[in-house]
Formats: sequence, C-alpha cells, structure tokens
Amino acid sequence: MTRPPGIPAAIDTPDILIDLDILERNIARMAESVRAKGLTLRPHAKTHKIPEIAALQLEAGAVGLTVATIGEAEVFAAAGVKDLFIAYPLWTSARKAERLRRLADTATVTVGVDSPEGAARLGAGLGPAASRVGVLVEIDSGHHRSGVHPGAAADVAQAASDAGLEVAGIFTFPGHSYAPGMPAEAAAQEQEALRAAAESLAAAGFEATVRSGGSTPTALLTDGPVATEVRPGVYVFGDAQQLELGRCEPEEIALTVAATVVSHHKARSGMPERFIVDAGSKILGSDRPAWASGFGRLMDYPAARITALSEHHATVEWHGPGRMPALGARLRVVPNHVCLAINLVDSAAVISAGEIKGRWTVAARGKNA
Repeated sequence: MTRPPGIPAAIDTPDILIDLDILERNIARMAESVRAKGLTLRPHAKTHKIPEIAALQLEAGAVGLTVATIGEAEVFAAAGVKDLFIAYPLWTSARKAERLRRLADTATVTVGVDSPEGAARLGAGLGPAASRVGVLVEIDSGHHRSGVHPGAAADVAQAASDAGLEVAGIFTFPGHSYAPGMPAEAAAQEQEALRAAAESLAAAGFEATVRSGGSTPTALLTDGPVATEVRPGVYVFGDAQQLELGRCEPEEIALTVAATVVSHHKARSGMPERFIVDAGSKILGSDRPAWASGFGRLMDYPAARITALSEHHATVEWHGPGRMPALGARLRVVPNHVCLAINLVDSAAVISAGEIKGRWTVAARGKNA
C-alpha cells in the first residue's frame, strides 16, 4: 500500500483521521463518473454522518442525500439539505409520522415502502400531509433482504397511491455485490430487476420516474438506460472491504484509524510474531465477512493481518518483510467496514498534507430511529 504522511504529533491514539485531499478527490471522481453516464447521484450519508462532507457532495453535483433513518434525515435537514430519501421500509408509529410531517415542512422527503400494509400505514399516519411525502417501492434484486419481487411492485404502488402518497418510482440495493467476484453480476441483476419492476408499474398505470440503485461496488458499473440514479456511500472514504474487492485503490483510502503499538510477542509454539495496537472493536467495528483476510488492514504494512479484536486491542500477525513496528510506533489501520467505524466516535480529525485542519462532528452518530 502507499505510505501516507505521518500521523500528526497532536493526535492521541486511537483516533479517526480523515484525509481531506483524498476525500475531495473521491467525491469529485464519483460525481464526474456518474454525470458522464447521464445518471444522477444521491450519496448515502449513513457512511459519513457528517454535514461538512454532505456539503462537499452537494457542491460536486449530488441531487440530494440518501439516509437510513428519520433521525439521520433530521440532522441533514437541519444542516440545510433540501432533498432527502429515507431508503428504508419504515413501519410508522404516530411519533415517526409526526417527525416525517415536520421534515416535509423543510425538505423534499421520499421514503421507501415494500408492502401494501406498510404503505397504507404510512399514508394513514401522515394524514393530510401524505401528498407531501413521496415513496419509492423497494425491489429485491438478489440481496434477499427487504424489497419485493419486481412483479409485485404494482401492488405496493397501488396501496401507496390509495393512501394518498405520491409514487415516484422504485429502488433497490444490490448488497450481494459485497463479495468477491460479485459486483458485475449484482449490477446486471439490479438493472434487470429495475427494468421488470418499471414494466410492472407501467402496466398498472404508474410511471417509475425514479429508478434508483447502485452500491459502492456497483455504482461505476451501473449504466443506462434503466437506472436513473445511484446511491453509493462508502466511496467517500473507502475501506478494507473495498480494497479486497478491488473496488478502490490504497491511494483512495480517505479514512484511517491512528493507532499505537503497545505490546510485542515473539514467535513461539507455531505462532508467528505478533503485536498489539490500541485500536479495538470500539473504534474499528467488528465486522468481518467470511471472505475477508482479517479485521482490517494496516496502511503501511500490507503483509500484516489483524487476526483478532477485543474492545480495545487489535492482534496483528507479522509476516514481514523486516522487523515488526517498534513499541510506541504509530500506524494507520483501515477498518473493514467504514460505516461502523465512523459511528463509534463523536468527531474525527481532518488532515491535509499531514497537518491537522480541524475536527468534524459526527452529527448523525447514533441516530438509529
């Protein structure tokens, strides 16, 4: 991997670092690539949860933001974002309906639905405000999480329309693209599912004006004429999963965790040399897909592997070349799943050319409802 500038002396470990120069390049690259395909970009802000990053994305041409919860939407609306899509099939309580009504007073709000019952409940909860909230019908394109079969899209759309909601179109999440060898196949399945769902809606008298898809692994593989927009999130930072999937390069990693080597262990009993750093699951997150080579990667030492995490320890097996980093050495860890890491801290240090430029508050941290 490319060696980054040294960790600023004022940083006390563990801490999350955001490289502003890389971040801005990542944002510009995705915006330009999507624009060249004739698509619109609606980045998923659950990755960063930071209003300053949202502003950079919007300045680069994003049409709005995607969020996962009403709480995230409230944070970004308060920061001035005027177009928000809650990409989740909400089951609305009276309290959630009231929050959605208030959001619709300050921003254009669209919500995911994936059942006639959920759509009816959403419309009933919103009451006279239902016409001010749009919906996208969620389609299962192969991830088999939420979402309906493309052929069932019209039933959900009809229920939403009957409940007074505006049916704006369809969306899907190709989450099965997060596996080796799967991005291209998942992108193709996504497009086929969106096409079939759009035809189902058209046959029932609905026009799917918005046809939304595109995870970070598939966003740059998405092309017309079916999809109209993509919603990647991780691309702003990159992470160890994207590195192993070949969907980003080391020089595109904008977020790392600064850590210090606190313990050494020599090879013995068939175990390789290993060392411990002071960044555990409470800052890296504990996500590790079955195919991943470890619980994260070391930016400066690509042959090393993080083989275990405790709350405040990461165990690193050393496979050389050369000697292990010395006790007290400071290094950068690339989290496996960056969305989890950023949600574990209140703020992150912003650096440029190895110098601290300030700190950004993770304003939507913990906004899970």
